[in-house]
Amino acid sequence: MSFISFLDGTVGAAGSASSTSQLVSTFVPFVLIIAIFYFFLIRPQNKKQKETEKMINALKKGDKIVTIGGIHGVVSSTKEKTVIVKVDDNCKIEFSRSAIAGVESDKPAETKKASEAETTEENK
Repeated sequence: MSFISFLDGTVGAAGSASSTSQLVSTFVPFVLIIAIFYFFLIRPQNKKQKETEKMINALKKGDKIVTIGGIHGVVSSTKEKTVIVKVDDNCKIEFSRSAIAGVESDKPAETKKASEAETTEENK
């Protein structure tokens, strides 16, 4: 179907059926690309952002944390928008809650050590 015949109005019913199939075949790849972007990029990013917000809101005194800049410390106290982190014996630094990259947990290492101790006892 050419542009000139479309302007003239000389295209019959057969031409409209082929134009509909052309439109469908044109838009299907775009819809697939949008779906792929949603499931592989947008959705996982939203999940990660929600988990980070949950982690930041759950901060409490005594948690071992790492900041975005790589500073390790222990939460000394929390405020509404900031966290005071004890870095050394006499050094406390106040960080924005958004500057916290993660909370360190020693639990996996402890369970690993406990399972190793159990296997060595079984071997005896």
